[in-house]
Amino acid sequence: MAEDLPASGPNLGSRILVTWVELTVVGLIGGVVGTSLGGPPALVVYFATTLLSVAVLFHNVNELIREWIRG
Repeated sequence: MAEDLPASGPNLGSRILVTWVELTVVGLIGGVVGTSLGGPPALVVYFATTLLSVAVLFHNVNELIREWIRG
């Protein structure tokens, strides 16, 4: 059974940590900028923060899949 596993698979733990840090940074920056602007520009910042959060998730999932396929 252990012979069937690749020697170096994707490092899920570190990818989760990186994703969490990136999402935290994006959320904090979006919150600070949105709060400081207020009004309609804050809505634009909210939408941009949401899009960036989705982009961070897609990028990290893509990297995991890419590493998994290589392994």
